[in-house]
Amino acid sequence: MNLSGNTILVTGGSSGIGLELARRLLALENVVIVTGRDAGKLADAKRRLPQLHTLQSDAADSEAIGRLHQTVTQQFPALNVLINNAGIMRKINLHAPAPDVYDITREIDINLVAPIRMIKQFLPHLKQQRAAAIVNVSSGLAFVPFAISPVYSATKAAVHSFTQSLRVQLKNTRIKVFELAPPGTDTALFRGDFTEADVKGVTPMPVAKLAEHAIAGLRADVYEIRPGLANALRLMSRVAPQFIFKQLSRSANTMLAEPPGQA
Repeated sequence: MNLSGNTILVTGGSSGIGLELARRLLALENVVIVTGRDAGKLADAKRRLPQLHTLQSDAADSEAIGRLHQTVTQQFPALNVLINNAGIMRKINLHAPAPDVYDITREIDINLVAPIRMIKQFLPHLKQQRAAAIVNVSSGLAFVPFAISPVYSATKAAVHSFTQSLRVQLKNTRIKVFELAPPGTDTALFRGDFTEADVKGVTPMPVAKLAEHAIAGLRADVYEIRPGLANALRLMSRVAPQFIFKQLSRSANTMLAEPPGQA
């Protein structure tokens, strides 16, 4: 993939992996637009990267996706790369009381439904470009579930599966389809709900290092980019699936031994 001269839209790009990818892509002389829900974070990203274009938008809101499509295609008609990066990860004890049963699927809306809708919305425009790409950000947990984060793990496995199918369906177009499956990365998402005990033994990859792997993989047309531990998880899911799943389930076993209100 040519990594210069593109017009790139990154969802969830106001912080973490999305912002670091935006930084690298700007340095490679691309036009980069990032979206996010938090106006304050977007303003801060703009202060740090003055060349960055920012648009407030909620990836989980189908009407917002329609408005985003209209704005971006009008203001940036050369758009040819979509990076679906927006996502959340939560520690969930399924035994705990659920005052709002709909909240349990929030990760599905943001991590899975949103990128599918984004792709469906922007696909006609991308197909018109001379060269285009879609990058879906999944996770190393797409290959082995982290039982303490059951919904997140399920969404990332689904993103992996969807991306494989998408790649086949777009094989006769000018659109390249990539999957970036990060390992645990040193971002707010990784720290979020989790204690040191929850992620014991896992040293998060610096976000700058993750972005280096991503850029190198895109440049070399590596369609499934699995840096560090993510690649090990994929390998172990094939050669010793029960062993690696058991290792990743230890924190869930600890959580289940506690009263739900303390987990």
